[in-house]
Amino acid sequence: MNLALAERMSRLGTESAFEVLARAKALEAKGKSIVSLSIGQPDFRTPDHIVEAGIKALRDGHHGYTPANGILPLREAVAKDIHRRLRVQIDPGQVLVVPGGKVTMFFAIMMFGEPGAEIIYPNPGFPIYESVIKFSGAKEVPLPLLEKNGFAFDADDVLSRCTERTRLIILNSPANPTGGVTPKDQVDRLVKGLARFPKAAIMSDEIYGQMTYDGRPHVSLMSYPEIADRLILLDGWSKTYAMTGWRLGYSVWPKSIVAQAERLAINCHSCVNASAQFAGIAALEGPQDAVAKMMVAFDERRRIIVGELNQLPGFRCVEPGGAFYAFPNIEGTGYTSRQMETLLLEQAGVAVLSGAAFGKHGEGYLRFSYANSVENIRLAMGRIRATLAANPAPKAAQ
Repeated sequence: MNLALAERMSRLGTESAFEVLARAKALEAKGKSIVSLSIGQPDFRTPDHIVEAGIKALRDGHHGYTPANGILPLREAVAKDIHRRLRVQIDPGQVLVVPGGKVTMFFAIMMFGEPGAEIIYPNPGFPIYESVIKFSGAKEVPLPLLEKNGFAFDADDVLSRCTERTRLIILNSPANPTGGVTPKDQVDRLVKGLARFPKAAIMSDEIYGQMTYDGRPHVSLMSYPEIADRLILLDGWSKTYAMTGWRLGYSVWPKSIVAQAERLAINCHSCVNASAQFAGIAALEGPQDAVAKMMVAFDERRRIIVGELNQLPGFRCVEPGGAFYAFPNIEGTGYTSRQMETLLLEQAGVAVLSGAAFGKHGEGYLRFSYANSVENIRLAMGRIRATLAANPAPKAAQ
């Protein structure tokens, strides 16, 4: 039977992190030892007080539907947390609680994307940006993030890509897959320049906003009142509180369109499960020591993996300023990103991601997630070194 799918389904991409994870699991099932440095989730447990809050909510009978935009105590907790961290006052009515960060980007892109519209997005960047832009029918306008800039966006480059057809600009700092952090002077310059494009909305993906190193400040676009009427914030609990499996995120919308975002939620998922929302309150209002402890561990791993990568033949790696990813350049090896991804998985038993999975400007790079133990990181680097020694560059590249 040949079912007639809508044409737009052919434009919908995927996220290769889950594909590589499946291949790694299949190899493990056959007895191969795999060190996973591919998946983007903290390897820490959700802190106990958060887990207990979720359990208590279930025991207290919170088993039913909740408001589509999230329970009021959670939205109030989000507003207080934003004020505490960013010194920005928002109305809890602007907050939409969603089942994971992807929902926010899907809603924002579908709200502004249509044939004839243009959407600017970081490249290399989270693959779902490009996928959903194409799905919406809008023209995708990639914003190259360059190694020489530490993978931070350049404000003048962003502005040079804006036209009268630009409907949405997607920004991400700290960034996935590069770990790049954009400095304040570039954000200042961008916000000033955006005055020339008053009809362009901005979606700021700040899911790694509390994950920066070496005293680097996280510069939130929420801190700029001049764009508050067209800014959508994407944030949540997955990375900061090691809550990826809870599927809990939030977005902050301009007052003029928050009702439309809530309408999308009603049509899409009705509401977020109740117990996870009570866990989210505990995360924001409870002790933050587990977050600080996790970041100390990530910082140690960051220094180790960058040092190790820079000793591999054909590799060079800038030090990431945030998140928990290293994004080394591998052009010196003679392998393409996909070839190297396959070689390391099948021969070294190390799962990493091809930079090309994050867009055309990611070719020549790999993404390493250092959300794994120091012991496993060192084990992986030893395996990679041995595999590179045994597998010189492909003949075509020599």
